Amino acid sequence: MMLSGMERSGKFKDECGVVAVYSHPEASKLVYLGLHALQHRGQESAGIASSTGDRLRVYRAMGLVADIFNNEEALAKVPGPLAIGHTRYSTTGDSALLNAQPIMVECNKGPIALAHNGNLVNAQHIRARLEQRGSIFQTSSDTEVVVHLIAQSKEQTLPEAIADALRRLEGAFSLVMLTRDRVFAARDPRGFRPLVMGRIPPQPSNAPRLPGAPPEQETIVFASETCAFDLIGAVYEREVRPGELVVVGPEGVYSRFYASPQKQSSCIFEHVYFSRPDSIIFGRPVQESREALGRRLAREAPVDADIVVPVPDSGVTAALGYSAESGLPFRFGLIRNHYVGRTFIEPEQSVRDFGVKLKLNPVRSILEGKRVVLIDDSIVRGTTSRKIVRMVRAAGAREVHMRVSCPPIIGSCYYGVDTPSRKQLIAANKSVEEIREYIGADSLAYISVEGLKQACGEGKATTYCTACYTGNYPTPLIDVEEIVPAAARHE
Repeated sequence: MMLSGMERSGKFKDECGVVAVYSHPEASKLVYLGLHALQHRGQESAGIASSTGDRLRVYRAMGLVADIFNNEEALAKVPGPLAIGHTRYSTTGDSALLNAQPIMVECNKGPIALAHNGNLVNAQHIRARLEQRGSIFQTSSDTEVVVHLIAQSKEQTLPEAIADALRRLEGAFSLVMLTRDRVFAARDPRGFRPLVMGRIPPQPSNAPRLPGAPPEQETIVFASETCAFDLIGAVYEREVRPGELVVVGPEGVYSRFYASPQKQSSCIFEHVYFSRPDSIIFGRPVQESREALGRRLAREAPVDADIVVPVPDSGVTAALGYSAESGLPFRFGLIRNHYVGRTFIEPEQSVRDFGVKLKLNPVRSILEGKRVVLIDDSIVRGTTSRKIVRMVRAAGAREVHMRVSCPPIIGSCYYGVDTPSRKQLIAANKSVEEIREYIGADSLAYISVEGLKQACGEGKATTYCTACYTGNYPTPLIDVEEIVPAAARHE
């Protein structure tokens, strides 16, 4: 088992990002740009699969999108008007090239490439059953299970085989697939992870058109977030709906619901942290949600202080909301170094909190002598918060009051988010007062679960999964029953 990024950094890690493009002469370039916009969702590996109409090609590597596709030659390896792409942060399967996506296979349904965001809670169960029947797996990723189910389906057509496979899955999946002449997009029936659809209108041409010639075809695109559309000039049309399978091919765009509707359980942490603030997620602007979180937090947990300081970057928008609601001035008292990467050089004489200081630096002229409200999106293990509070105090702050724009995290996520076990989650093992004492703050308060839901616009159109805050999981946890308390196995 690899050491997860969660354990290294004390922050939730993004899951994965997917992009698909149908009918564009430079499909792979558009997918590359879309992946670039989704880089925040995964930094371990990336890949693109494309179709020229007669064959599929795939190019994958470890690292960042811009480092993998760093020249024209790299993109030339994936030609054609159809392409899908993936940027990965592993939640199941090791961080290795073998598990990089898209996964491409030749099977009895023809060549298929697949890219997946999410996590299947019954993948191990299905895999064991398939291996008993003779299936041979090449990766340790749960995504490969989907491909095997499609290949073994008794349905005659590929769309029916895909629908048949998807009905057998439990958990979170937003996926895009590619065949020789079609692109498919699907979401799980509960809609855990985001997936949006858009169009790029055909470019006007001055070239003469023959009488009766078919109109220029629009380019259809899919992505995990709408920020990918902004970069490639696509117009956001709608979400792929929970339980929907969208097929784009020579005959046009059509969709079907492969499963009966279930209670929507969209991941609320997409609004709290994961998604970019310039995206629309689950039909709602992320920026709007985060500012509302800060306003609600200021009403629920006011404090007599001098300034509001965000922990950048994820705490910035909530801090703006807190400042606006409370009337306290907003100040950038912590500056983030956006260019820090891995370093093998550390001082011979240990520097306290060296890792955090690489990323954040306090502004003494702003913090000195002030009573500071410090806003962050979450406290996971508490170690990073402890170092930040200590850093702010060392810069001269008179008081440090921590305010958190999500409730205490008491449960692990099994739907595509890299989280530690319950024993490593500080809120699962300590009271709020004990956490306050551990991180060294003068006061500590979290937003309430109800406040979180209201700030993120929960209502008839959208309901959220809050399992990591409540312990109430919306699906049976087939692969993880033994490590989940019985009272928290199923809502």
